[in-house]
Amino acid sequence: MIDKKHIGMALPAFQATAEAGQLRFFAKATGESNPVYFDEAAALAAGHPGIPLPPTFLFSLEIQQPARSWRAEIGIQPARVLHGEQSFTYHRMAYAGDVLRFESRIADIYARKNGALDFVVRETRVTNQRGEHVADLRGVLVHRN
Repeated sequence: MIDKKHIGMALPAFQATAEAGQLRFFAKATGESNPVYFDEAAALAAGHPGIPLPPTFLFSLEIQQPARSWRAEIGIQPARVLHGEQSFTYHRMAYAGDVLRFESRIADIYARKNGALDFVVRETRVTNQRGEHVADLRGVLVHRN
């Protein structure tokens, strides 16, 4: 059972750069066909200052978080984890070359199935290199006990 005392715990903040090659690869892998996600000229012609991040790409940056020691600290065993859900609230666009800062905290911990499953809710605020609020991410890890 994961202790609820960890609710509110701030996780280590980190930065990641949105690289154009990664954006193109992600867009292709997710079936995106809009040329603004592949071609800088198309993005500029559409009024963007560069190639925009495809929808949900922020999650792929978030899971590259270098320090995952917080999971062990609260008792999460990687072999027992399922990705439960993910949601995004966007406040502004982000583009290739942006340096994005991810600041996360544990927002909730609760149990289901008579304690057989623990749910850990993580909320993440993403800002760009100018400190502008880009998005809020909410993810739920399911831990099988």
